Amino acid sequence: MPISDYHISTDQQRFDLDAIHAFLSQSYWSPGISRDTVAKATQNSLAFGVFLGDQQIGFARVITDRASFAYLADVYILDTHRGQGLAKYLIATIQAHPDLQMIRRFMLATKDAHSLYTQFGFTELGNPARFMEINLPAIYQS
Repeated sequence: MPISDYHISTDQQRFDLDAIHAFLSQSYWSPGISRDTVAKATQNSLAFGVFLGDQQIGFARVITDRASFAYLADVYILDTHRGQGLAKYLIATIQAHPDLQMIRRFMLATKDAHSLYTQFGFTELGNPARFMEINLPAIYQS
């Protein structure tokens, strides 16, 4: 399918929260996440849906103050639509968004997609000793 058959929208009214939840609850980064948490996280983020017609086949969200900081999260393209450049299309669209043009620090975490993100200027932390975290990886599992 040509990439021109797909489109990206930030209109959250179009998002299929059941589909987003189905993917994220099985992902390595948020196993067991509840639908309510996905809905709340999406609502409070600058979110992007990837669509083929009315079917949502991808998603990403940016947690941001829209002034100086952004964190890219929950990026996915369904397996059956991978290999067509859709992830690149999605990241390029996110970076072009008007509310993200003056961001001083744009961060993300990934286990396996470094080669994708380096194409868009992301690098490993320049000084990781400055960063701290509270990490609760099993918080959604009961």
